Amino acid sequence: MLKITVSLVPGGVGTERKLGELHISNVDGGALADYQCVLHGEDLPEPVVVHLGRYPRWSASVWDLVARAIAKSLSGQERLPRRPAPVTVPIHADGNLTYVRMDEIPEPARSAFERRMRWSTVPVIPGAGGCAYSWDWKAFIGGGR
Repeated sequence: MLKITVSLVPGGVGTERKLGELHISNVDGGALADYQCVLHGEDLPEPVVVHLGRYPRWSASVWDLVARAIAKSLSGQERLPRRPAPVTVPIHADGNLTYVRMDEIPEPARSAFERRMRWSTVPVIPGAGGCAYSWDWKAFIGGGR
């Protein structure tokens, strides 16, 4: 079995946080092998199980098998899907105050942003529900915060 782990290590030092794992198991050997692939991710509701059938063993680098397993787990096909579109969230204004509404931020960005905003000051906008300052959102989406 191959086990590929993706971890986040802030700043390259300190404790890592595992984001997900991909297990690739050879379930039928031979020159044309069959593999079962199970993708576990912190942002996935449940593990994704796919099969790569009749893969020509020893014909390419192990990274070819890994890339195909990841692609099929994410898109259902052995090719990479189009790149996702950048996350766009409307910026609202209340007087001079600009803010974003949490319920307008798509997943998985919303959960990660909410974790980062825990214990932070947020605006209270009547009738708007959970909000965050627009500058906090822009810093987060730009790689800061």
